Amino acid sequence: MGNRTTTQNSPKREHEQTKQSQQITTPFQTLKELPTPLFQAQCVQHEHELLICGAISQRACYSYHTLKNKFKFVCEYPSYVKLTGHCVVKLVDNNKDSNQITLLSFGSNYKGRNKHTLVMKYVSVWSNISKRSNKFKNCNKWIPFTDNHNHPIIIGRDDDDYLGVRALIGGINNHLLFITYPGYNISVFDLNTFQFIKHDTLPTAKWIWYHCFVSKSENRQEQEMMKTNKQNYQMLLFCFKTGLSIEYDEDNNNFQFHKLHVCDYITPFCAYAYV
Repeated sequence: MGNRTTTQNSPKREHEQTKQSQQITTPFQTLKELPTPLFQAQCVQHEHELLICGAISQRACYSYHTLKNKFKFVCEYPSYVKLTGHCVVKLVDNNKDSNQITLLSFGSNYKGRNKHTLVMKYVSVWSNISKRSNKFKNCNKWIPFTDNHNHPIIIGRDDDDYLGVRALIGGINNHLLFITYPGYNISVFDLNTFQFIKHDTLPTAKWIWYHCFVSKSENRQEQEMMKTNKQNYQMLLFCFKTGLSIEYDEDNNNFQFHKLHVCDYITPFCAYAYV
């Protein structure tokens, strides 16, 4: 038999090769760790910021800057608010100061307990504008949602279970809040009149909660067309084996539902994270 020569990489070299391989093949980028562990947080995008608005048993809110890869503390929810499966959306106001956005937070625990409905006028914590003007002195804190007479408004009927609720802003003037919640419920809340204007039952055999609920991307372009063509506002919902295309006719105040095929990969999914 002839001589056989073998070569072995050193542990250090193997580590470097493994590290290089991981850097090449991984589709993910490791970002800065959260300031505190968060479970079922609610997030809203604003320019280069991701606003993280509380989580289960966590009242703190942070801004994550996607370019700086850093976090900044914004505020905390009031001490009387217990967050469990809440929902946060960004309201639309075309006449508002471009430096400021409005967030709406609402939800409740199981069987409607501890409902809250709060708003926050947010000005970026990464700028100094809030420090230069008294105009923004009441920003970046959660306050009660009120009507035109400054009366507090709680979104949700007494028997509504908003645990894992999801919502969207839509309508021809972006004044409608579409709410989907356990077990088979969809409602429309008018943010101008502070009243529910529609309730319907989702055609699904299984409860929905902590689900995926999004507007169709075309809605942004359709907003202008809707003013003349009266097109329906369109949404998508996924939860477990349920897939629905939802259309809302604002003129006639009614829904149409169309079932969608759900691929096998996502049929086990609940408690969605989605964009």
